[in-house]
Amino acid sequence: MSVIRVLIVDDSVFVRQILTEILSSDPAIDVVGTAPNPIVARDMIKTLNPDVLTLDIEMPRMDGLAFLDKIMTLRPMPVLMISSLTQKGADTAIRALEMGAVDCVAKPVVGLVEGLPAMRSEIVGKVKAAALAKIRPRSGEQVRPIQRPGVSYNSSEKIIAIGASTGGVEALQELLMAFPSDTPATVITQHMPAMFTASFANRLNQLCAVTVKQAVSGERVLPGHAYIAPGGFHMELGRNGANYVCRVHDEPAVSGHRPSVDVLFRSVAHAAGPNAIGVILTGMGRDGALGLMEMRSAGAPTIGQDEASCVVYGMPKAARECGAVEIELPIGKIADHVLKRCESLAARGVRV
Repeated sequence: MSVIRVLIVDDSVFVRQILTEILSSDPAIDVVGTAPNPIVARDMIKTLNPDVLTLDIEMPRMDGLAFLDKIMTLRPMPVLMISSLTQKGADTAIRALEMGAVDCVAKPVVGLVEGLPAMRSEIVGKVKAAALAKIRPRSGEQVRPIQRPGVSYNSSEKIIAIGASTGGVEALQELLMAFPSDTPATVITQHMPAMFTASFANRLNQLCAVTVKQAVSGERVLPGHAYIAPGGFHMELGRNGANYVCRVHDEPAVSGHRPSVDVLFRSVAHAAGPNAIGVILTGMGRDGALGLMEMRSAGAPTIGQDEASCVVYGMPKAARECGAVEIELPIGKIADHVLKRCESLAARGVRV
């Protein structure tokens, strides 16, 4: 791959300087310019033609979301959001990811001198992942819950397990919005900074027919609900008597991540076996491939998002190559397939 050309947009001279030093320290990245606001950045994009844009959210003259909307409409390109680690910053970052930003970095509110350089590997890694991303045009179509007359999925015995990373915000939103309100219990691990997962869950809960929430350790896993692993914590599916429960803990990273998709999938293979369905979505790296293989070996149907609809075809590709994926589908067809498999599980009388 050729050198990645990056344009940095941030109203802070200090932040622009630190980000330039961080990114320039990697020989695969060339910072071709910096801009103090979107107005200046607009002209620099035309002349410099960067591969990746890093974009602050709160800036003078035009805020980052308004500028992102113009970019995705007029010149779609990979954008990495730089958001303050605050509740407002997290909410806005989630909106940016919905609009097509590839990923986000949680910028420390205080301690930038030490904080940003300490995040070097994360920032460099996310810029490299963004450079590989395929930016899909926004369809503008409203996804509605799938309805099957006479079919009810309201059972506590079936489990849907989903893993995602880069590009997962858009993919998960499209998938979950297609689920009807009685969809079997769903557990999700999405790679995301710690402050952002609660905002992500809240946003999905506003949009979806199922109830979406950030998982709490020990809570019962119920049909019609989707549980998202808290950022910085692993989530596992466990059993408490006849009931499924969430188990949340901060043991060391697995496959380079916490939360890890492998951790979730392995727990689902153990707790639910053939009564589960595994789905691996867009993302960089290999997290989830081995866990999904364990699910398939335990008798669970497994689905991978296809290359054409992935922002980054990393995790699904790794899962396919190791034999963990039973079928690949575009993101727009996964929900329907999952629900049909839930019907077939019920028809066969699969029980835990």
